[in-house]
Order: sequence, then C-alpha cells, then structure tokens
Amino acid sequence: MTGRPAPVVLPPALRGGLGLMAALAALLVALLGIRYADAGGPGAVDVRVRAVVDGVGPSWRYVALALDSSGEPVGAATLVVAVMTGCLLRRRLRAAVFVVAGVGIAVGTTTLLKHLVGRTIHGGHLSYPSGHTAFATALALAVAMLATRRRGRDGLDPGRTAGTVLVLAAALAAGAAMGWAQVVLDAHYPTDVLGGCCTALAAVPATAWLVDRAADVGRREHR
Repeated sequence: MTGRPAPVVLPPALRGGLGLMAALAALLVALLGIRYADAGGPGAVDVRVRAVVDGVGPSWRYVALALDSSGEPVGAATLVVAVMTGCLLRRRLRAAVFVVAGVGIAVGTTTLLKHLVGRTIHGGHLSYPSGHTAFATALALAVAMLATRRRGRDGLDPGRTAGTVLVLAAALAAGAAMGWAQVVLDAHYPTDVLGGCCTALAAVPATAWLVDRAADVGRREHR
C-alpha cells in the first residue's frame, strides 16, 4: 500500500462546467415533466421530430433494435459489468463504484419520474423520461469522465473547457443514438428521450461528487 489517495472521479477542472450542465439539465427535466404531466400523446415538437425519422428502412430498424437491446436489462448489465471490471483490474475501486452508482441512480431516477409525471404512450405505458436514453447517456458520460481524468494523470490534460466539451460530446452522442432508436421503434416520444438524456446529465456529475465526498470522508476516518 502506498497510502496515496485514489484519484477523484470528478476532476477539479470539470467541476464548474459539469456542475452548470447538471443544473441546467435538471431544470429542463423538471420543465418537460410539468409540461407533459399526465399527457397521453405527442406534443407539437414530438410530431415534428417523428415526421423526420419516420419511414426508415429495415436495415436502420435493425440498427435501432441493436441499440435498444443494449439498454435492456441483460445488455445494460453486461456493459456496466464490463466497464466495472476494467476499473477493478486497474485497481480503481472508486471509479468502479462511480460507474455502477452513476448509471444506477440515473436509471432509477427515470423510473421514479415516470410515476411522478404520469405521461403515457400506446395507451398506458409510462414514457417520460426514457430510461434507455438515460442509461446510454449516463454510461458514456461516466466513461468519458474517467478517460478525461486518466489523460490528465498522464500529462495530457486537454484543458478545462476542452475536457468539458469532450465529456459532454461523448454523452450527447450516446444519448442521441439511443434516443433515435427509441423514436424509430416508437417506444418513446422525442421529448421523452430528451428528458432521459438530461436526467443522466444531471445525475452522473452529482453522483461523482457524492462518491468522491464519501470516499474522502472514509479515508480520513481510517487514518
């Protein structure tokens, strides 16, 4: 044992940018939840977006189905376990806890919000926000945060602004891909997937801060 503290999962260089992003994302989740509370159909924005993606060919539907399956329980668990195992093999327990907690809290929050908002699709299925989209966004965001932190430790720090942009771009790309699949498969309204993405953007940085805080408190108590 070297006695050195484990690397944080929320680097100081990213705290300001990700904190602001989390606050704005949480606000948007709340506004959309209020707007579509107890709704049973698409809004004007949903109709316009769905008109753009409607009519994709069979090959693209296969892509959508593959993306969708990665957010189902078996696929999601496999991806999370793979990332967690990678962290543990590198002896990064804090990072492993962060990945599991960050993704779990993001997805769990969407489940809670579904019951609070009460928006439905196809005659009764709770739809807002999208748990699949939250999962994809949360996992990509967590992995990107860890990768950015690793670059900084290796002397390749991309800088505060660039690091935040890279992390956010990775999360949005994953969320957009999964969100597109959910709309193509008619599993969610477009505003559902926006809410799911924003739920993850709000939950993951907050989880990272809590994991770092808890780990640092525990380390001090065991000195």
